[in-house]
Amino acid sequence: MPARFHVVGIGNALVDVIAHHGDDFVEAQGLVKGAMTLIDADWALSLHAALVAPIEMSGGSAANTMCGVASFGGRAAYIGKVAPDGLGEAFRHDLHAEGVAFPNPPARAEVPTGRCLIVVTPDAQRTMNTFLGVSALLGPEDVSTEVVSAGQVVYMEGYLYDRPEAKAAYRKAAAVAHRAGRKVSLTLSDSFCVDRHRADFRALVRDEVDILFANADELRSLYEADTLDEGVANVREDCELAAITTGAEGSLVVTRGDVLNVKAEAVRQVMDTTGAGDLYAAGFLHGYTQGADLAECGRLGSLAAAEVISHVGARPLVPLRRLAGV
Repeated sequence: MPARFHVVGIGNALVDVIAHHGDDFVEAQGLVKGAMTLIDADWALSLHAALVAPIEMSGGSAANTMCGVASFGGRAAYIGKVAPDGLGEAFRHDLHAEGVAFPNPPARAEVPTGRCLIVVTPDAQRTMNTFLGVSALLGPEDVSTEVVSAGQVVYMEGYLYDRPEAKAAYRKAAAVAHRAGRKVSLTLSDSFCVDRHRADFRALVRDEVDILFANADELRSLYEADTLDEGVANVREDCELAAITTGAEGSLVVTRGDVLNVKAEAVRQVMDTTGAGDLYAAGFLHGYTQGADLAECGRLGSLAAAEVISHVGARPLVPLRRLAGV
């Protein structure tokens, strides 16, 4: 059956709150620079109040990727959980405005919509402090068999992979996708996520994942490898395809029999690295679902990542299809 969607994403439905501060602010607030730290509601409210002139926009890793796919002209859908509150409505509105289908109704739980408080330092590093809210309560019952089976690729976000219910949701999505003859992709999201759930991630990658996205640190963490080459050797045994980003050097596209080096796109000034990996995955998956060769998939990933790090915010400010010439 032809796919109704090119990519279906599953992840934490969050609203990003972004502010620029110096390293002294990061230290004074007791934040772990460059990491994603889960925080409770009280800390979220306190930190939010301390931010100066924050920018609020809908976010969430997989949601950013789906918006990137749509910006390239692809058909994208998203599965996530928001509350019937102001932030939840804003999240839904933003996805629809980007052209991404979001079929999940608001949750009935008495838990607010999640948000990610992001501090961007002058070196363009982002320090993320996340109150997951109702997004973390996603379970198998929230994963629509109809929507997943209608996607050419299902894309799952590592950030959500904390609770047993979320792990069950991912296993369900992978099983549904494979029964429908679709591909399953996963982004590891953060080396701290991998450290917490290494055994479960390894099993998921080995058993269910066709396309893995990671950066070099995440890949090394997954396999407890001393070098990137060792991590690459391991992942090619588990997945038919992996895309490993290596910062300013670009990315490695790894298959069973080859490793392709893809250069990064030039950026005049790096403003904010938030969303770089999300948009790389968007470009790569757009190329993949359009039948492009792997070099072109990597180029589109690099193109999208370069656009998003050239400004504040984790979603493109110009249509990516225009930059790609499509």
